Amino acid sequence: MLKSVAIVTGASQGIGRATSIRLARDFEGVVLAARQEDELKETAAAVKSAGAEPLIRALDLREPQSVETLVQGTLDRFGRIDALLNIAGAVPQIDLFEMTDAQWEDGLALKLHGARRLTIRAWDALKASRGAVVLISGSAALDPKPGFAAVATINAAIIALAKAFAEQGIQDGVQVNSVVPGAVMTGRRRSFLNHWAQEHGMSVEEATKQFPEKAGIARYGEPEEIAGLMAYLVSKEARWLTGASVRMDGGEVKGI
Repeated sequence: MLKSVAIVTGASQGIGRATSIRLARDFEGVVLAARQEDELKETAAAVKSAGAEPLIRALDLREPQSVETLVQGTLDRFGRIDALLNIAGAVPQIDLFEMTDAQWEDGLALKLHGARRLTIRAWDALKASRGAVVLISGSAALDPKPGFAAVATINAAIIALAKAFAEQGIQDGVQVNSVVPGAVMTGRRRSFLNHWAQEHGMSVEEATKQFPEKAGIARYGEPEEIAGLMAYLVSKEARWLTGASVRMDGGEVKGI
């Protein structure tokens, strides 16, 4: 039986992939969950090369039964869960006045409810290991705009959800925090820039160049930088840090 096991959702790309590979230095087993099996296999190969035993679970966390498959599969294979990093979640970038109920529900289903259900299902195992949970939000939660209302609203709900879990975790011995990344260059960021370019009547290349200046940051973040923060939050050194919403955005959010 392995001595330390982490589950990472959204592990097929972007921050989830980078976090999975980074955690392979600290955990003996890393469970990789996402919808894209081929991409998960690529992440698994990198995790193995970095020194951990990977386990792939290709599933859709929008479906309630998927959390049982993921958690029970992890326990059957490794016997424990020491860290859960909820990174999966694509939220539609649609204007507040144009977004349908179905689109709102789809955005909530994965990022909010998927993370909520998974954390609850894994809670007993995390209590047993005195483990740690991280939920990923985003800086839009702190600066809502009508063009990205769902992103902001769901990210704000993630911060609140993490704080609620954290208070229970103080009693149960489970550490819970959220991470609030800014403009990290991932596939999702490129999608945002495509949308932003259309809104501002410019090419994607121009938008990519201009966005950091308009956001007041020196550059885009890299997935590996957020992965390093994720790894710290589930490390022994960070054990007293709980109930926090940790922002890493290159200084984009200027308010206190």
